[in-house]
Amino acid sequence: MKRALSVTRDENFAQWYQAVVAEADLAETSPVRGCMIVKPWGYGVWELIQAALDKRIKETGHENCYFPLFIPMSFIAQEASHVEGFAKEMAVVTHHRLKSVDGKLVVDPDSKLEEPLIVRPTSETIIGDAFRRWVSSHRDLPVLINQWANVVRWEMRTRLFLRTSEFLWQEGHTAHADEADAREETRKMLEVYREIVEDVLAVPVIAGEKPENERFPGAVNTYSIEAMMQDGKALQAGTSHYLGTNFAHAQNIRFQGASGELEFCHTTSWGVSTRLVGGVIMTHGDDDGLRLPPAIAPKQIVVVPMLRDKPEDSEVLAYCEALKADLDDLVALKAPLRAHVDKKPVRAANKRWDWARRGAPIILEIGPRDASNGMVTMIRRDRLRDGDKIVSVGMPRADFLATAPALLAEIQKNLFEEAKARLDANIRADLTSFDAIADYFGKAAEDDEASAFKGWVRAPWARPTGAELEQVETRLKALKLTLRNIPLGQGAASGTCVFTGRPAVEEILIARAY
Repeated sequence: MKRALSVTRDENFAQWYQAVVAEADLAETSPVRGCMIVKPWGYGVWELIQAALDKRIKETGHENCYFPLFIPMSFIAQEASHVEGFAKEMAVVTHHRLKSVDGKLVVDPDSKLEEPLIVRPTSETIIGDAFRRWVSSHRDLPVLINQWANVVRWEMRTRLFLRTSEFLWQEGHTAHADEADAREETRKMLEVYREIVEDVLAVPVIAGEKPENERFPGAVNTYSIEAMMQDGKALQAGTSHYLGTNFAHAQNIRFQGASGELEFCHTTSWGVSTRLVGGVIMTHGDDDGLRLPPAIAPKQIVVVPMLRDKPEDSEVLAYCEALKADLDDLVALKAPLRAHVDKKPVRAANKRWDWARRGAPIILEIGPRDASNGMVTMIRRDRLRDGDKIVSVGMPRADFLATAPALLAEIQKNLFEEAKARLDANIRADLTSFDAIADYFGKAAEDDEASAFKGWVRAPWARPTGAELEQVETRLKALKLTLRNIPLGQGAASGTCVFTGRPAVEEILIARAY
């Protein structure tokens, strides 16, 4: 049987991804280069991710706030390594007015701003300025805030959800009296991200520390969670940064300690973005479209009436509405179950495929015979096919209602376990030299989207720094590889570093990445 998408993952993973975004009605490109319009189904997924994360952020003692979209250039320039990391991606506002010249709108040269404004790429500097005013004593600490916002990083090569010039995210920012408290915060929020991505998005990850060259600009330590996509590439799914006192020194964030001495605050920042939606697509999608974990499906169970422009259609619709009402009374995955009746005047088969492409976890097809006999015909999106055959199961309505919450929980679990098995099976730990790693990955194709599947390598590492680390980057870049993270919870290292030949102190993940 023909697949629902025009391209498969094996044929061209990049084109398949774009097809899923379009056919699942998640988003589309906008008239502004590099930006996207997130459509209701895609935004519904993001809202559910946002709600789950926001709940956990507040449970850990943080409060939401909002800071301006525009940041004075002088604020950005206060932290040299920070501005260097973002300088090539910044959008800058220099004027504040237009005027009409010969019937055309142009920038009014007389409206030049006294100081250029940066369109927010991240908010450490402007939030640090507020911390400077808010904190004067150790009694004011810790400060624990978060904001949900949009940011702009002027990307040259964009892809919907994964890398766009404007995207949505949350960014947490905290200030602490001592290093130990700030470091505990950094690791705590990394664990919150791991829990959200694994338990809610059903995407398995590996948590670890970024090597020096991959740190957030201005950070002392950066930690990440890394997820494996179906093409073997890594996706950085969330980051948490211990900033030390770097930003505090730059912005004079000081407090009077218990002893009366002035001390600099230790700060942190952490964030995830709409990139997570792209990660869900590339982790769970198949050649028929998206498969959504029930926890983030805007509609978990979609009821499709099979209407035929006959008198019995009204009975079918009434049965479907009553079924939805019963489903609405249920709780699944610790939240009210989300059901929907698709009453669009479209052939039932077309509606079925529309919801299959969108990834609705369960689709119920209801015809006149089902309605009169108190039955449902169920299709599970995670087990859509047996070979080329669509798998549907007929069962009494009462039986389905009794098992629906457990079925959704089972689908959530199955998607995670499928992805976890793929992750575990595709990390090589037996390549102990750079030549062996280079042979494994092979020469990167000019168009690396078409390159053959390769997983990750976990290799011995001696933490090179400075010029030696730059050499490592150069060698990896030739193969289009990157250092991902140093997994947490490692035991004693053995062997020699694949780059330096010195005794290894730990292991590091190496992969091609988005």
